[in-house]
Amino acid sequence: MNFDDYCQQKAAPEGSGTYYALRRAPLSCQPFLTALEALYRELEETVKETSDPTIGRTKHAWWQTELDRLEHGEPTHPVTKALQAHGGGKLDHAALNAFVDSFGMDLEQARYLDWPGLRRYLEQVGGSFATIIAQASGLRDAASWAFSLGAALMLAERVQEVGDDARHGRIYIPIDELQRYNVTAADIINCKYGDAFTELMRFQTDRARRALDDELAAIPPAERKKQRVLVAQAALSKAWLDEIEREGFQVLHQRISLTPIRKLWISWRAR
Repeated sequence: MNFDDYCQQKAAPEGSGTYYALRRAPLSCQPFLTALEALYRELEETVKETSDPTIGRTKHAWWQTELDRLEHGEPTHPVTKALQAHGGGKLDHAALNAFVDSFGMDLEQARYLDWPGLRRYLEQVGGSFATIIAQASGLRDAASWAFSLGAALMLAERVQEVGDDARHGRIYIPIDELQRYNVTAADIINCKYGDAFTELMRFQTDRARRALDDELAAIPPAERKKQRVLVAQAALSKAWLDEIEREGFQVLHQRISLTPIRKLWISWRAR
């Protein structure tokens, strides 16, 4: 398997939301954007699939070293080889290193006391990544809207992944909000549904939807055409949130999904 095929399977297998969002980019940009998405998934798996924090830190340090090898033109991993092959002069090594470093937050804590703490995590990981995607799509300078949109996209993803995150020992709902709605971490881990959980998830879903709407509205009209990938990802995230609400927020034992044809339609219509 060559590095492009590896990145495609890792980040955007056919039928996935990322697959259809990336199809909105110019053909010449798609391999580079796919490699960036693959890097995101590699880092996510590094912290999510590792139960031993020591092993997680070792793997994370390996990626930091691999980014250094990429900067010196000697990458060894299929993802970094793809970044070198397709990045050309678009590789912002400082931004990539900052993005990789941000995943260290997951190795330090798996819970967040309040919304400001969780928002800081969403901004450092999701915000920095969306800024990289925006720049790879033609944005010349960092923009606050890209940073904020990335945080909103990651917030929506955490709503979708509540059950799966809990099975990996992570709960991205602030502790004070769990207490406010009288839902415990054990309730989430043990897939306990009820009125309290429904109201908690309604609050989480509404906040994520408002954040996406606000940040989409903040994209300058002159940038929207170039930023079709991020716009499509936001449209897909909103559709997922709507589907989760229609399914009664039954996200603990399953990952609610959209059909491939619906993903195609939503991403194509995104403006």
